[in-house]
Amino acid sequence: MSQPKTFASQADLEEKKVSFTKLSDHAYAYTAEGDPNTGIVIGDDAVMVIDTQATPVMAQDVIRRIREVTDKPIKYVTLSHYHAVRVLGASAYKPQQIIASQDTYDLIVQRGEQDKASEIGRFPRLFQAVESVPAGMTWPTITFSGKMTLWLGKLEVQILQLGRGHTKGDTVVWLPQDKVLFSGDLVEFDATPYAGDAYFQDWPQTLDNLAALQPEKLVPGRGAALTNPAEVKAGLEGTRAFVSELFASVKAGAAQGKALRAVYEETMKTLEPKYGNWVIFKHCMPFDVTRAYDEATQFPDPRIWTAERDIEMWKALEG
Repeated sequence: MSQPKTFASQADLEEKKVSFTKLSDHAYAYTAEGDPNTGIVIGDDAVMVIDTQATPVMAQDVIRRIREVTDKPIKYVTLSHYHAVRVLGASAYKPQQIIASQDTYDLIVQRGEQDKASEIGRFPRLFQAVESVPAGMTWPTITFSGKMTLWLGKLEVQILQLGRGHTKGDTVVWLPQDKVLFSGDLVEFDATPYAGDAYFQDWPQTLDNLAALQPEKLVPGRGAALTNPAEVKAGLEGTRAFVSELFASVKAGAAQGKALRAVYEETMKTLEPKYGNWVIFKHCMPFDVTRAYDEATQFPDPRIWTAERDIEMWKALEG
């Protein structure tokens, strides 16, 4: 019998090369070859960080790069959603305020602890110096529903919920003067969307709502910064195609009464030729197909992932 595959991304140990890309006088992207990205907004009087890296020690590298371009205080951290890999570095920035959607806040209350344990188990490399994370959760200090506008001096920063997709609480940051969008994990580029907590039926429309802003540059949740309208279009369309094709395949199998394992194997076969080279494809697919199968059958809302549920699912699909 063949050896079971290593769980999730536990075998992923290779360090990634970091890029710090200037998109406008106010916007930078901290990216690392498909690892989770961080966005930076530099206003007249303060800095906002969008998504924090996974630990305070990892956040120090973001801070070091910010300090190479500005000495303005980092007053705001905005969370695009609740996943641990996005939020647990927040304490390093010593922000005055941590901003999130009310939906994201509610998800932290409901499932933050389980998600934290689950994600650290899946992705050891992404939680370097995990012992530097303070006890407890990263709690937002300001929440909003729909839209919130901050003025960093004369710079308008719109913090928007444009629909569900990657999670219920997805939040984007839009700089209308610069036409730069920070999308969080609603958009990925050459990286596989993680959809274990997704709303597959909503996600394509949410991407249309992002496109309607007509961004000229976009910082995705993973992958390189998109620096012109053609790249932005490719990022939006690639993400849409992946989530649409995956859900169509799973929905068809579920409608025929097939069991999850059979649907998973068929969907892998269907998607791998086109997307198999995307970062974390093999990591994401078991979680993505499980959630899609849930949504296509009996669970309109995502079930909570625990460390135990992760392993059970992995054994059922990859064992």
